[in-house]
Amino acid sequence: MSDAAAWDARYAEGGFAFGEAPNRYLEAQSARLRPGMRALAIGDGEGRNGAWLAGRGLDVTAVDWSATGLAKAEKLAQARGVPLRTVVADLTAWNWPRVGFDLVAWIFVHLPPADRALVAARAAEALAPGGLLVLEAFTPAQEGRRSGGPRDPDLLWSAALVRRHFAGLEMLECLEGTVLLDEGPKHQGHAEVVRALLRRP
Repeated sequence: MSDAAAWDARYAEGGFAFGEAPNRYLEAQSARLRPGMRALAIGDGEGRNGAWLAGRGLDVTAVDWSATGLAKAEKLAQARGVPLRTVVADLTAWNWPRVGFDLVAWIFVHLPPADRALVAARAAEALAPGGLLVLEAFTPAQEGRRSGGPRDPDLLWSAALVRRHFAGLEMLECLEGTVLLDEGPKHQGHAEVVRALLRRP
């Protein structure tokens, strides 16, 4: 089974694997968001972050390789009466648009090292001047916890990796430590994460 097929199967189980509410770190950036901003939510799965951003008046593109997840994202957006553009694509092969996004939401997107470096470079390039990148991801300290995250340690993030992959961006914040996740059935309990807010000069 391919990775995309595995996620299709997970999202087909019913309900929302990570809840319908936005990621809390993304939500914490509310004061920085303005209607009309162009936002890109990568690895957005069932659309909890993209639909929330659209609800705040942003022009949102949600990308994921799971067609099943994005079908649920579209229904979530429709139920809220907000527009949401969805694209089924592998981020490493996607023809990234050159519109200049004001926001890129990178929420729990975990990729193999070479793919991570490629997608990070594309995400940074996709930002407009002054554009923000909001990232939350699991760190190696998450190993053994039952609150979510990949089992392959090569897929995990760290503050050092954030600084390396986004060296061309201005670091506004980078925090590594323990948080309490309450994001649907798949993200419950204390977790070890890195949270970063970056801006393109």
